[in-house]
Amino acid sequence: MAKMKSKYTSDEIPVKNIVNGMIVLDNNQKVTGVKIEPRNIFIMEQELQNLIITNLKDVYNMIDYEFWIVVADRPVDINLYLSQLQLLYNSVSDVKKRQLIISDINKANMFVTNNVVDTEYYLLFKHGDNEVIQKRIKNLITYFANAGLMTRQTTNDDLRVILDNFLNGGQTTTLGTVMS
Repeated sequence: MAKMKSKYTSDEIPVKNIVNGMIVLDNNQKVTGVKIEPRNIFIMEQELQNLIITNLKDVYNMIDYEFWIVVADRPVDINLYLSQLQLLYNSVSDVKKRQLIISDINKANMFVTNNVVDTEYYLLFKHGDNEVIQKRIKNLITYFANAGLMTRQTTNDDLRVILDNFLNGGQTTTLGTVMS
């Protein structure tokens, strides 16, 4: 009997679940890793830049398993900030302060209309054993800290953003009832 081909891309993706900061695949392997906090080294002295780059090379050379460096864009939501500015504007009577607040509101609206995103960096790997996974994450956090970079284990939300970037062109997946 011939296997029926699905017309939905999501049916071809071997993702069973996202739980505890890990993507659980159909074969029970888990994809996880660390989120690397960005750091602008180009505003530092040249000697410190060189040291961080050398340390980063050492980090990558210490990793003795397959890994992926993933860069993902996450939309910036500044609606709360805009609301706070509007409340501040409404509560201030000084003309000069109101002008400054309006200027900030206009700048914030420019970010919204230009679809500004935060760029996030991840190092991901795949393994099936939770003990090995936790040891690798602990080691990665230590390695990157020694290189001058802060990291933390990926969250479920981080992994959804990564999948949305690759599968949906950065658009957040919304699930709901489909009406015909």
